[in-house]
Amino acid sequence: MQDIAEQLLAWHTSGRSFAVATVVGVTGSAPRDPGAALAVDADGEAIGSVSGGCVEGAVYELCRAAIESGEPVLERFGYSDEDAFAVGLTCGGILDVFVQPVRPGADPALDAGIALIADGTPVALARVVAGPAGLLGATVAVTADTHHGLLSPAPSVAAPLERSVVAEARAMLDAGRTGRIVLGLDGRPCDEHGQGTVTLFVESYVPAPRMLVFGAIDFAAAVVRIGKFLGYDVTVCDARPVFATERRFPEADRVVVDWPHRYLDTQLDRLDGRTVLCVLTHDAKFDLPLLERALRLPVGYVGAMGSRRTHREREAGLRAAGLTDAEIGRLRSPIGLDLGARTPEETAVSVAAEIVAHRRGGSCLPLSAGTGPIHHDLAQDPAAAEDTRETSARRSRKPHAA
Repeated sequence: MQDIAEQLLAWHTSGRSFAVATVVGVTGSAPRDPGAALAVDADGEAIGSVSGGCVEGAVYELCRAAIESGEPVLERFGYSDEDAFAVGLTCGGILDVFVQPVRPGADPALDAGIALIADGTPVALARVVAGPAGLLGATVAVTADTHHGLLSPAPSVAAPLERSVVAEARAMLDAGRTGRIVLGLDGRPCDEHGQGTVTLFVESYVPAPRMLVFGAIDFAAAVVRIGKFLGYDVTVCDARPVFATERRFPEADRVVVDWPHRYLDTQLDRLDGRTVLCVLTHDAKFDLPLLERALRLPVGYVGAMGSRRTHREREAGLRAAGLTDAEIGRLRSPIGLDLGARTPEETAVSVAAEIVAHRRGGSCLPLSAGTGPIHHDLAQDPAAAEDTRETSARRSRKPHAA
């Protein structure tokens, strides 16, 4: 939903009612990840996407109905190969889509969450997407030190559940994660949803992940461009002022003139598990003190440019500095995947590919060489997939425009 947040904020500020359809569960191969959203306002304007076209028409109608009724709904879309009039995913996956109507001023917790998003404050919105009818659609907005909203007007009943929701949502916010959690009515975690449980979808709204590019060289300019394309907040740092200029890196969010290790020391409170460090200087006087610090930090990725000989010399220097084999093993060097890249742009593609594969658990093999699922970071549930295929094949809906 973060992709369409700006337009949603505009609708909310103007007092316009709307409905948001959010992908809250994915099984098998599906075009969009959990968190993808489509929204429709009271005038029928639509923004966003939940499936890239497969079920957009049906979801649009669900949003229009939710605006009229004021009631949230959870809908499952699966593959349909028997009924030509059924709405289904041609890729064979399953999407669980939660549709929630939003009327500005009607839900204080949702209003507070939207205001926090507008202010740029990190916040997690936890919404009940399955469970007792009285809780469906209930929202709790959670920040690092407070929360807004109640799951039930009877606090004595909801208190244990609410405490667990706040704790779980805060942990997901800290990690910048979006996903589902299932809790019993007593607040205890459950392995799967069912009678006596509550399923919540937690969306974390956090600043863009950071990419720190060290070394203001021609390859860095290409890495900056692809980093911005991937949605990173990108910083270029180099100790040489003649190279580290905004004119040479116009797409970077900031260009810093400083020794790399010294700049990194000033950023410790702004680094997290999503942070990417690309060390492109391949100069030991810059690299070694930087990598000595970087490989001991809880960042998501550390890659360094250089030949294999340079890498061996780097490893020796890092061991001499006291780093363990496990710490050195976190270093991706030479940086990037083996694509046969030669130009700065091709090299940037190989670096970006390695970052994505590392983050998502990809094998780095051609998709045509395998037979398994193409989305490595999504749980697979063959039984649920088969059940949904049978259910969706029996649907008799009229076709919708995609």
